[in-house]
Amino acid sequence: MTDRLPLPASVDTPQTIVVTGVMAAGKSTVSQLLAERFSRAVHLRGDEFRRVVVSGRVDMSPHGDPEAERQLALRHRLTAHTANMYAEAGFTVVVQDLFVGASLEPFLEQLEAPISLVMLAPDVSTVMRRESERAKTGYGDLWSISDFDLKVRTETPKIGLWLDSSQQTPDETVDEIIRRLPEARIR
Repeated sequence: MTDRLPLPASVDTPQTIVVTGVMAAGKSTVSQLLAERFSRAVHLRGDEFRRVVVSGRVDMSPHGDPEAERQLALRHRLTAHTANMYAEAGFTVVVQDLFVGASLEPFLEQLEAPISLVMLAPDVSTVMRRESERAKTGYGDLWSISDFDLKVRTETPKIGLWLDSSQQTPDETVDEIIRRLPEARIR
């Protein structure tokens, strides 16, 4: 584990930091560790809003189901609203979720400034290794790791900080995010 220096006051102020990337990029671990670095912080997992749907949930697929897209937009609205409320109350909010392609900018438009965006972008072989080491699976018959990675890299707007975390530990990734937070600022 690295030595954790205190954050400069300019960094440790209420803000929203969006952490995204392909499945198995390390979003959950990095987001939790990042939130722990701030004096007042919330780790908001957007996927929790998907999981609370008890019946009628339609998950995203590569086939473009309108109901799945409607539910994703609802999940993103709930996440943005919750993030804004926590930020208004003086917390730094680390939002973790999949924001791929055209879903990213509508989500960001719902957030109040200041906002930073971090795209965790490890290489495909690293994602394959990480996916094989985790208990849950994000890929299967519908999504391949390389196809999903290509979709993220070609269809998602290149804004914020895109970070290749392939050769980093989670703590090293968090250290780099904090060092480069000004580059991640989008508004």
